[in-house]
Amino acid sequence: MSHVLTIGAGPAGLTAAYELAKLGVGATVVEADDQVGGLSRTVNYRGYRFDIGGHRFFSKVPLINELWHEMLREDFLVRPRLSRIYYREHFFDYPLKALNALAGLGPLEAFLILLSYTKARAFPHAEEANFEQWVSNRFGDRLYEIFFKTYTEKVWGLPCTEISADWAAQRIKNLSLREAVRSSLLGGGGRAPDGQVITTLIEQFHYPRLGPGQMWERCRELVAERGCETVGGIRVERIRHRGGRVECVYGRTSAGAVVELGAEEFISTMPLRELILALDPPPPDAVLAAARTLRYRDYLTAVLIVKRESVFPDNWIYIHSPEVKMGRIQNYKNWSPEMVPDQSRTSLGLEYFLWERDEEWGWSDDRLIDLGVREAARIGLLEPGEVEDGTVVRMKKAYPVYDQHYHASLATIRAYLEGFSNLQTVGRNGLHRYNNQDHSMLTGVYAARNIAGERHDVWAVNTEMEYHEEVTGGTPAAGDRLFPVQVDLGAGALSPDAVIDAVFAKLDGVALGAAVGAVSGLGVFLAVAGALLGGDPDLGRGLALLGQYLVGFRVTWAGAWVGLAEAGLIGFALGYFAAWLRNWGMAAYAALLRRRAESKEERDLLDRI
Repeated sequence: MSHVLTIGAGPAGLTAAYELAKLGVGATVVEADDQVGGLSRTVNYRGYRFDIGGHRFFSKVPLINELWHEMLREDFLVRPRLSRIYYREHFFDYPLKALNALAGLGPLEAFLILLSYTKARAFPHAEEANFEQWVSNRFGDRLYEIFFKTYTEKVWGLPCTEISADWAAQRIKNLSLREAVRSSLLGGGGRAPDGQVITTLIEQFHYPRLGPGQMWERCRELVAERGCETVGGIRVERIRHRGGRVECVYGRTSAGAVVELGAEEFISTMPLRELILALDPPPPDAVLAAARTLRYRDYLTAVLIVKRESVFPDNWIYIHSPEVKMGRIQNYKNWSPEMVPDQSRTSLGLEYFLWERDEEWGWSDDRLIDLGVREAARIGLLEPGEVEDGTVVRMKKAYPVYDQHYHASLATIRAYLEGFSNLQTVGRNGLHRYNNQDHSMLTGVYAARNIAGERHDVWAVNTEMEYHEEVTGGTPAAGDRLFPVQVDLGAGALSPDAVIDAVFAKLDGVALGAAVGAVSGLGVFLAVAGALLGGDPDLGRGLALLGQYLVGFRVTWAGAWVGLAEAGLIGFALGYFAAWLRNWGMAAYAALLRRRAESKEERDLLDRI
């Protein structure tokens, strides 16, 4: 089997090595940092652990859920989720709740939001070329301005009109409309590989006991047990290639020494821009120009150690107020109690989204900590005197930017890279795609299996609506792992609307009216006939009361025919009206379910920004 060199020890790179080890393929992972996990690492500062951004573990890809549980087992916790938005000196529940939002915004603002939403539905933007148009079409201009614009522009450092609608569409669509509709109709939730019920993305999530880095430290150990080495402190600077094949890479150690690393197959999680610029000989000028247009948003977090057992109940809070620079606050103790060594203390992560060229990026740690203390105090979360310590962590190229030009540049780069027979790019930065952790892992799995002889398109991950478990060739043998493939939602697939239409099929008013009319008319006729033939005076007196409702009715043979006709007509009318009323009610309920499903799909948008 080929030996593989994987560049980068983040989720995608380590998952690729883990899968290669299971397949019996030798692999070496090189990482520029001394710590594995990439953006999913956990930093330890004097016993206080914290994430680079907060990483929930939630996936609809069964294979990835299986891998997570396989690696961490009992250290993989189920945690409750609570998050809010801070805006205009109010805290709003997120996802938004009607009564809570109304109390914070007031009835006038809520009415204006409703008008704006109605206008957006009636007169949407004709095209959805950018983020502002995409969100406004779904929420209305006013709600977009309040709850999306400020935060999104903090995160990306760009006007929303310069952010591609592709980004919003990709990040939203992976919330399953089908599952939302199914849950609305049938209740319940999916199950994780260990049998635990996963209720919804909104209510809870999995999380490693000691933070996300624990997952990747454990993955490195498992990879090592299978003979695959992970080497830290080597930054790849040059990639030598010839005839459509990579021959070797050259890296520089933290001590400054240059090392040569050879292999037969290569998997890269490097940012695409760096990968293209590192190629030797250089690619054509058009490819180089495309690579230079790719942009990445940088990130830093100022961690504050607060002398208080509990500061706020949330896992995290979105900061939409424009008067402060911070974009989000993480409360690590609420992610897992073991993230802090002293339960009388709380650690908070104040997140700032920057460009490396920004002035704040070059500030000293003390100055950034002071900024965080002042801003946290300004919005009323703590008193400056409560902060006893702090630290700062910076992460360059944390988020690939989806601007209006990235799509064309990416197409040029991808077309060029397809000319290499032994190089695959995976992960968030390796594909310049703002993937969730699970999708980055899946690209690593695909790349590993491609080396083992299978054929999978790593670029297709997170571009289709759904994944499901499918087995080729029948039922899997014991111990075989199911493999996720894309579901074809084209002709013949059961769409969510089809599910609703099937469950709420209309009643035929004429058929129901005829049935009720026939039963009513024949019932009256037979009852009168029974009274006349049986000579039952009590029955006759009871039936005579129908004369108050049926014109010309008597307990006679002539009256029996009158009752048959009139009761039949009245029964038909009642049946027809009942069918109409039922159809109207069911249509209204189905519309409500559709709206709820759409809301569930859309309302988690901030978590995906």
